[in-house]
Amino acid sequence: MAKEKLIINRELSWLSFNHRVLQEAQNPDVPLVERMRFLGIFSNNLDEFFKVRVASIRRMIELDIKAKKVIGGKPGKILQKIQNTVLEHQQWFEQTYFEIINELKKYNIYLIDDKALSPRQQDYVKDLFHDHVLPALYPVMLHSVRSFPQLKDKSIYLAIKMTSKDPDIKKEYAIIEVPTSEVDRFIILPAEDRKKFIIMLDDVIRFGLPSVFSIFHYDHFEAHTIKITRDAELDIDNDLSKSFLEKISAGIDERKKGQPVRLVYDQFIPRDLLDYLIEQLKLDNLDNIIPGGKYHNFKDFMNFPNIGQAKLEYPPLPQLLHPVLTERASILESIEKKDILIHFPYHKFSYLTDLLREAAIDPDVTHIRITLYRVARESKVMTALINACQNGKDVTVVIELQARFDEASNIYWSRKLGEAGARVFFGIPGLKVHAKMILITKKSGRKKIRYAVISTGNFHEQTARVYSDILLATVDQVITSDAEKVFRFLENPYIPARYRNLIVSPNHMRQKLYRLINQEIKNTLANKPAYIIFKLNNLVDKEIILKLYEASNAGVKITLLVRGICSLIPGVEGMSENIEAYAMIGRYLEHSRIMVFCNGGEEKIYIGSADLMVRNLDHRVEVICPVYDPHIRKKLKDILSLQLSDNVKTRIINKNQDNIYKQATGKKIDSQITLYQRYQKEISKE
Repeated sequence: MAKEKLIINRELSWLSFNHRVLQEAQNPDVPLVERMRFLGIFSNNLDEFFKVRVASIRRMIELDIKAKKVIGGKPGKILQKIQNTVLEHQQWFEQTYFEIINELKKYNIYLIDDKALSPRQQDYVKDLFHDHVLPALYPVMLHSVRSFPQLKDKSIYLAIKMTSKDPDIKKEYAIIEVPTSEVDRFIILPAEDRKKFIIMLDDVIRFGLPSVFSIFHYDHFEAHTIKITRDAELDIDNDLSKSFLEKISAGIDERKKGQPVRLVYDQFIPRDLLDYLIEQLKLDNLDNIIPGGKYHNFKDFMNFPNIGQAKLEYPPLPQLLHPVLTERASILESIEKKDILIHFPYHKFSYLTDLLREAAIDPDVTHIRITLYRVARESKVMTALINACQNGKDVTVVIELQARFDEASNIYWSRKLGEAGARVFFGIPGLKVHAKMILITKKSGRKKIRYAVISTGNFHEQTARVYSDILLATVDQVITSDAEKVFRFLENPYIPARYRNLIVSPNHMRQKLYRLINQEIKNTLANKPAYIIFKLNNLVDKEIILKLYEASNAGVKITLLVRGICSLIPGVEGMSENIEAYAMIGRYLEHSRIMVFCNGGEEKIYIGSADLMVRNLDHRVEVICPVYDPHIRKKLKDILSLQLSDNVKTRIINKNQDNIYKQATGKKIDSQITLYQRYQKEISKE
């Protein structure tokens, strides 16, 4: 069997993942407003998919790259499959949207357009339009300009056709950007007869079009939403006179002018206007031209307001205290006593910023080193690091300037840190630094104590509210020694490093994982217990997948919990019959990576930043860390056991990629809610 027949194409598997997000919007057990927000998440995911993955396939086609081995099929055929799948999902999306709209009416919540306004509402919208919306509108008369305007990637536009009953007045086309950065997309209207109303900003603009174009003599306006998605690949020039920071900054500016890879439009747009747009945008048959509904940029629906009952949203789950980290205790001293596991978003993210703040003012702390991939725009982590510089600490920050779509924020903070006196490194040419690590060094008499923090996710306050990630803090000398070697390597990559316990890519991780899997194969052939449990975001690497197939054929029991892309095909006789694979989408986005190897009964348990993808194993700096503390090891196994017993949010991954829910045979278990309740009980016991 050809190798690619053993692998599901990663793009098609990603679309299957996004289908799981859409399923949450379709699920009647999910609160109604949350269902609308899942539509926003689905749409936002799809935007990024087209900007990055579809754009890459288009480049392969345009450059005539023989990419069959790389992407598991001919690029043209893959692109067609993507188009067909997206169109199918779009139909489900539209159907789900209208179902939610109708369900909201049962709660006296109405999403109305400009045609359904009552006289009182018309007066309200008219005043709002003239006071707040009209000043933010800048229409472009398309027949009057020398060149078609550059449409921005993240914006939506109203494409307008204007006509008149007077045959002497020729039709005109215009474009207006919907100013969602200046005016809220969702406008709440005054209630009437206990009914509550929301109107979209798009429809407020439609209502006001006669005022916008009042100097002309048109009496009929048709306004239809369009949205362009552009190639978001960052092209970096080779000008040796420019710094890396300057090159990235220039690349961000050029990204705004990237080639269009998708046009989404209102399916009821006049054909002549659509043809005009396609011609002006220079779209060809490779571009995805997708008909849709009246509204686009559904990512805004991630913030859809709840103007009804509390039960229309998830009940609040405030972040919890940690049973070990009391309010007044020194976090550094707590870590010295025993390893600490913090699980976001269940535990408060402030423990991390408190740790950095304490290190910044502790007179015995000499060094703080940290790797940063994504950080919040208003980041307390960065503020704490700047404060450490002000307190005379030696602060080293390795910040990844090429973290896609976060480049501008990272450039901003790298300059702020440099101005404060931190030593700022931009990683290693050709290798993204994706590891999530902190190393704090403190004097203790004549000795030094090193505190290492290894995380599965970014040190990011905002994502830590919804991403499920694990952070391990330890003073274990073997781990902290290896962590220091990683930072030395990042500062001076020409000096090779050997690690005793940390598994570090790109030089060691692949071979180490092979050895761990091979050990399970040897053990099962020797009639010893053998199993593997992987909790990942993505499983794509072909060679790792083939090694897992080999282990399955030898009799190793393999259980996979893969939130996103899974190119492995489980449960195939003679290939993967000993492999089970599941995916979970719930209230929180599962982001942590945990690996368990039976090791003949003496389990090896790891956490880390790496997924099993070529880029993580061979083209990034990643760190996977062993867990030694018996209490934390048990905690991680309990988390895995609970999530694998989930029968509410878990889907079965199979060759059909049809996302069948795991059937509940007894009590329903939503593992995220159950885990939150367990953490609550831990606090009450203290």
